[in-house]
Amino acid sequence: MNRRSKSSSVSNGCTVNKHVASQNGPQHSEVRGEALSSDPNRKVGLGKKVTLLRGISIIMGTIIGAGIFVSPKGILKNTGSVGMSLVVWIVCGVLSLFGALSYAELGTCITKSGGHYTYILEAFGPQLAFIRIWSDLIAIRPAGMAVIALAFGQYILEPLFMPCPVPPIAVKLAAAIGLTAVMYLNSMSVTWTARIQIFLTIAKLIAISTIILPGMYQLFKGETKNFENAFDLSSMNLADLPLAFYSGMYAYAGWFYLNFVTEEVDKPERTVPLAICISMAIVSLCYVLINVAYYTVMSAEELLASQAVAVEFANKLMGNFSIVVPLFVAMSCFGSMNGCIFALSRMFYVASREGQLPEVLSMIHTRRHTPVAAVLTMYPMSILQLFVGDIYSLLNFMSFLRWLFIGMAVLGLIYLRYTQPDLYRPFKVPLIIPGIFCLTSFFMVFLSLYSDPVNTGIGFAISLTGIPAYYIFIVFDNRPKWLQRCLDSFNRSLQIIMEVVPAED
Repeated sequence: MNRRSKSSSVSNGCTVNKHVASQNGPQHSEVRGEALSSDPNRKVGLGKKVTLLRGISIIMGTIIGAGIFVSPKGILKNTGSVGMSLVVWIVCGVLSLFGALSYAELGTCITKSGGHYTYILEAFGPQLAFIRIWSDLIAIRPAGMAVIALAFGQYILEPLFMPCPVPPIAVKLAAAIGLTAVMYLNSMSVTWTARIQIFLTIAKLIAISTIILPGMYQLFKGETKNFENAFDLSSMNLADLPLAFYSGMYAYAGWFYLNFVTEEVDKPERTVPLAICISMAIVSLCYVLINVAYYTVMSAEELLASQAVAVEFANKLMGNFSIVVPLFVAMSCFGSMNGCIFALSRMFYVASREGQLPEVLSMIHTRRHTPVAAVLTMYPMSILQLFVGDIYSLLNFMSFLRWLFIGMAVLGLIYLRYTQPDLYRPFKVPLIIPGIFCLTSFFMVFLSLYSDPVNTGIGFAISLTGIPAYYIFIVFDNRPKWLQRCLDSFNRSLQIIMEVVPAED
């Protein structure tokens, strides 16, 4: 991995690329739907294109994915009653709001993109930040993308195979196609990625409405038999209750993604807190109401026996119209993939800019103004994860590392309050809020060890490989000249192939 000191060969490659771009740019006014600049003097960089509406669509679009359609079973199974399952949904929403408010403070006082990585870097230094980005690159993010892509593949094919089960290989192929489409979109256009994210967020809300509205109608008609003895705790095992919170927190995950693109947010000191608060309020309300709607039609036993809760609900209440629900769910999953790639590519972009990933990842396409290399970074590992793991083991595998580093980032907020008390904070939360969320995050880490020690152990071992990697790639600076020449040549070749140059301030 190259240090930030640029070799002359790389610099020359950049100069050639800019010259080519200035000659070729005016010849094309539009390429595959992306309006391209014909001004050769226009700066190459990422503009402030994320407005309040787009910020809300990024947060809601990434939170509402497969979780609400997969997790209700896990929560009900581990709470043992309808009433307690709804309580867990509400509590998880409040805990997630605490984390989101903490990130709103971090995003307004540290106005760099990168999310978790940037906050750990600022609070605890480059070594822990590198371990974070290393774990993200080789484990956490590819596994997370694979989970969402597999859910997309399952639901997009569901109407074609009803009533038969979808073959696993068909699910994986559909997931690979969906993942490829998202990568292509994010490589081509920032503007169109944001527009499609807004459209898909609206589609998600329509999908949820198709469940909530009929469910509320049933409730007002008096269909309350499944709520009788809702708080019967005779079948609840206290040892299983933490696992219910585990599933609920997964369903709410995604509130932090706007912080990955802070530098592209218009008026971040206002937009970031507003977008976070509005998004969390809407999502929490939708999640509680959609679960109430499920119970108006399905008993606890039926919900636990269902392989696809939303589809089963639609079959019971909508008849032939139920075929539309899996398509809406698939669109929801596609929106989650789109939002994740849009945000995560900026984290790799920032890590490269800090000198902890190859330099080409911090470069921008000369005409499309997208971080093409950073977008494509996760593609090989995500495709590999699709075909080597199942959705549930992947979920547990990535959760351990996710909650560990999120907890560390919020702990960094508390640490910075004491080490940098004069840091400008346009949005400030009471310390009790990040304190409670830190305890929750580290509890989730402990819970991962308890619920799935094998996958958690693998995740922990992978994160530890970041320590020798840090010293080999970052600290050790005396590389043989032949190796440095090879790295420079490879970097320059990637620049030419991808048509990318360093971003201009």
